[in-house]
Order: sequence, then structure tokens, then C-alpha cells
Amino acid sequence: MEAFDRQAPGPHGEAGLLPDAPRILIVTAVAAERDAVLRGLKGSSRFHVIAAGAGTAAAAAGTAAALAAGGYGCVISAGIGGGFPGRAPVGSLVVASEMLDAALGAETPEGFRSAAELGFGSVSVPANSGTVQAVSAALAAAGLAVSTGTVLTVSTATGTAGTAAALAARHPEAAAEAMEGHGVAVAAQRFGIAALELRAISNPVGPRDRAAWKIPEALDALAAAAAILLEVL
Repeated sequence: MEAFDRQAPGPHGEAGLLPDAPRILIVTAVAAERDAVLRGLKGSSRFHVIAAGAGTAAAAAGTAAALAAGGYGCVISAGIGGGFPGRAPVGSLVVASEMLDAALGAETPEGFRSAAELGFGSVSVPANSGTVQAVSAALAAAGLAVSTGTVLTVSTATGTAGTAAALAARHPEAAAEAMEGHGVAVAAQRFGIAALELRAISNPVGPRDRAAWKIPEALDALAAAAAILLEVL
């Protein structure tokens, strides 16, 4: 992850990008997420933030279109998402160790088999471990609750305890689920650019109870996390 390996002290002692480092593209799904990120970034010219649309296809297409203009050193998929109970509570943040497409595969008599198991290629894009640790440490140092782990990309948001249990059993390292991360990461990978995913948890993965969702609080956490990105990247 070249852009993050060239680091110097930031304005408050944290590691920051050197002046000649390329800009960072942040891809969200919807305008509310984009606006939360922009609020945290306070107009910084280092970052370009877009709302590419919901779902893997829109995320990949929007990311690729932005990257085609060139000049980026990293891409971050950012937004709100569901947290797996016991791994990522509501209101906390998750920095992905890998972005994994949990929906791409086939049902078999023995159960779900991923596209990778079927021989159709990888369904996972790993994040740079040093960058994940640096970002997570900076968020924690700022007093924000944060965890790391796999972030699953799903086509259908989990809405039952049974589906949540099946996902957790297949992916024991999963901390959160969302709908765009793997698409963003694959597009970045095609351009040879490093990818990261950052999620603010608005609801637990499991039975769908919109009355219990904490979307405004998650957006506030996302904005707070974006402010820390100014210091660490």
C-alpha cells in the first residue's frame, strides 16, 4: 500500500501523508453517508468523496469511473452497516481486514458454496494489515469504539436470526455486513490501487427491527471517523 507507506508526522503527531502523496477516493452508497464523511473531512482537498449508489454493481461502476480519471493512491468504501453481535455493537466502527462477497456462489445439497469454492475466482480482497492497524489505533486513541474483522458484502441485508447465524458460521471472522465494499475493492484492485473499508454500525445483523436502528448516531460516528482520517492518512 504505497501511499500509506510514505508517512510523516501529522499536525498532532500522528502519521500523515507526505505532501506529494496522491489523493484518496472515498466511495459511499448514498448522499447521507457522503455528507457525513464530508462533514468530518472539513473540506480537505486530499479526499474526493462520491455517492456511487447502493449495491456491489453501482459501487464498482462508480469507483471505476472515478479512478479512470487517475491521481488516487487509495480507495475507501465508507458508510453505515450492520454489526455482528459480540463483534461490533451499534454505534461502533469497523475497519475491514478484508472485503468479502458473501453472496456470490451457489446453493448445493450440502449448503452454500462460494464462487471461490466452485473454482470461479476469489471472492475476497484483503486490506493492508499495517494500514488497518494504523487507522484502528487512531480511531481508538480518539475515544471511538472500533473493531477490525471481515466485512461481508451482501446483496440482501440480513433480516432473520437464521441467516445471521449461517453467515457467522461460514465467516467466523466477520464483524459487519454492508452492500458495497467488495465492489469498491475489486474496482480498486483492477487499477492496482489499495482499498480499505470503514463502517459505522447502525443496527445488529439479525432480525430486522427498523425501530431499533440508530442511523443518525451511526452517521455521526462516520463523521467522527472521517475527521480522524485527516490525521492518520
